[in-house]
Amino acid sequence: MKDLHQVILGFTTATGLPAVVWTTSQDGGGWVVAAGTSTTPAPGVLRLLTAGMAPAELEVPGGLLLISATAGTARAWVGIGPCDPRDRERAIGALAFLAPVVAHYFQSSLEMEHSAYELAERYEEINLLYTTSEILGRTVSLEDAAARILAEISETVGARRAAILVHDRSTDTLQVLSALGFEADGLPAISTSNPDAVTAFVFREQRGYIFDDDVMPCPLEARFRQGGVLAVPILWTNPGHHPAVPLGVLTLSERRTGEAFSAGDEKLVSAIATQIGTAIQNARLVRSSLAQQRLQQEMSLASDLQQKLLPDARLFAPEAQVAARVVSADSVGGDFYQLFRLGGGRTGIMIGDVSSHGMRAALVMALVMSASSIHAQATADPAEMLSKLLGTLADELESTEMFVTAFYAVIDPVRGRIRYANAGHPHAFVLGADGAVERLGALEPPLGMSGSILSARERPWSPNRDVLLLFTDGIPDARNHQEVAFGEQRVLDLARALREEAPPVVVDRIFSAVASHAGDALRRDDLTLLVARS
Repeated sequence: MKDLHQVILGFTTATGLPAVVWTTSQDGGGWVVAAGTSTTPAPGVLRLLTAGMAPAELEVPGGLLLISATAGTARAWVGIGPCDPRDRERAIGALAFLAPVVAHYFQSSLEMEHSAYELAERYEEINLLYTTSEILGRTVSLEDAAARILAEISETVGARRAAILVHDRSTDTLQVLSALGFEADGLPAISTSNPDAVTAFVFREQRGYIFDDDVMPCPLEARFRQGGVLAVPILWTNPGHHPAVPLGVLTLSERRTGEAFSAGDEKLVSAIATQIGTAIQNARLVRSSLAQQRLQQEMSLASDLQQKLLPDARLFAPEAQVAARVVSADSVGGDFYQLFRLGGGRTGIMIGDVSSHGMRAALVMALVMSASSIHAQATADPAEMLSKLLGTLADELESTEMFVTAFYAVIDPVRGRIRYANAGHPHAFVLGADGAVERLGALEPPLGMSGSILSARERPWSPNRDVLLLFTDGIPDARNHQEVAFGEQRVLDLARALREEAPPVVVDRIFSAVASHAGDALRRDDLTLLVARS
C-alpha cells in the first residue's frame, strides 16, 4: 500500500483537498485506512455504498466529506474531505478522478498477487516439465529415462504407484517399460482390444481419464492399480501428419494424500506423456536407422562375397576367350555363371538363374556354385553333371519351393564338338562365323520342377569362329518407363553384329544398350551375360 499512500499524498498536495482510502479489515468486521492521512473514522455509510452509486455527502467535524465506492473485485472506498462546503463541486470532480485510479491500483495488486500465487502453486509442475526435458535430453537409454521420469512424476503428483506401458506393434499389446511401487516381472502384456483394461481403453480413446477404484477393475492391472487411477495416452504428434500416433499409456495410482486426482493433474501428466512420446518415437527411429545401416552393411558384404564366388573369366585363356558379367537387381541375386578347365583343351561353361532374387536366391546360388565345382570335376558329361547337381540341391529346392534354370556345355575344340545339357534355360545360342544363330533349346524342365532324367546333345564347333552366347531373362526383359522390353531379338542382333569382336567388347556393348534402353527405370531382375569363343 506504500505506493497508493504516495499517490494520495501527491493528490492532496496538488489539489489542496484531503483524501483517504478505506478497505475492509482482514476479519471482515470493519474498515481500515489503506492510504491517506485523514483521521476521520470510517463512517457506517460505507456499508451501504457500492460501485456505480452517487457519492455520499456527510457533514463531519471540519466540513463536508464526500465518499464513493470503487469498481472492481477489491472492496475499497475513496473519501474527499473534510473540506469547505464551498469547495463541494471541486471535491466532486476530484472524487470522480481519484476513484478510478484507486480502483485500477487495487485491481492490478490483486492480479499480481494472483499471478504470484499461481506461479508458486505451479512451481513444482513447471520444474517437473523442465526436469523431464533434461532427463530425456541427456539419457541415452529409454528404459533408464522412463524410470527417472516416473520417480519425478510420482513425487510431484503424490502417487505411490506408476507405470509406463509401451505399445508393441507386432503383437498389438501394451507392455510395461518401467514401473514404480510394484514388481513388474512376469506381468502379462495387455491387448489393446481388451474391453476391461483401463490402459487399453485409454490407448484406444487417445485421451486421459481419471477412474475411481471400482471402475473397470481388471486382474491384469491389479499390480499397478490401488485406489483411483489417472491414465493418459502417450502420443507422438508429427506436425506434418494427423492424427497423433498412440505409442503407449502412463498410469498413476495410490495417491499419498488419499485424495482423488484432479483435472490439473491430468493436464500436467498429459504434457509429460507428450514428451515421453517424442522420446519413444526418436528411440525407435534411431534403432530403425541403426538396423537399416547394419542391414546395408551386411548386404554389401554379401554382394562382395557373391561376386567373389564367380570365376575370373580371364584365367581361362588361351584355351577359351570368355567374358561374363552379373548385375543383381538387389544387393545380391540368384543369377550365376561357372567355368571349369577340364583338361585336353576342354572348357566347361555353365549359366543359371535361381527363381526369384534377393537373399534366398543368393544362398541357393552359392550352394549351386559350390556343388557344381565338385560334380564338374567328377564327370565330363553335361547331363550327368546336372543330374548330380540336382541330387545335391533337391532337398533345398523342395523346402524353399524354388527352382533353377541351368545350361551346361563342354566345348572340345580338339574334336570340334560342343556337348550340352539344358534344364529349362531359354537363352542359349551358338553364333556361327556366317552369322547364323542356333538356339540350344531346353531339353528338360528347370532343376527342382521335376525328377526327370536329364539328357545331353552334341553339335559341331568351329574353334575360334563359333561364339557361345548365354544370358538370363533379366536382359531381354529389361523395360523402360513405357514398359517396353529390350527383347531377345535385339540381343541376338547386337551379338551377331559384334561376333568378330573380342568377348569383353560384346559384353560391354550389350550391357550399354540395355542400360540406354531402360534409363533410370526400376530394374526388376538380375542381369547376366556370358560370351565365349574357344
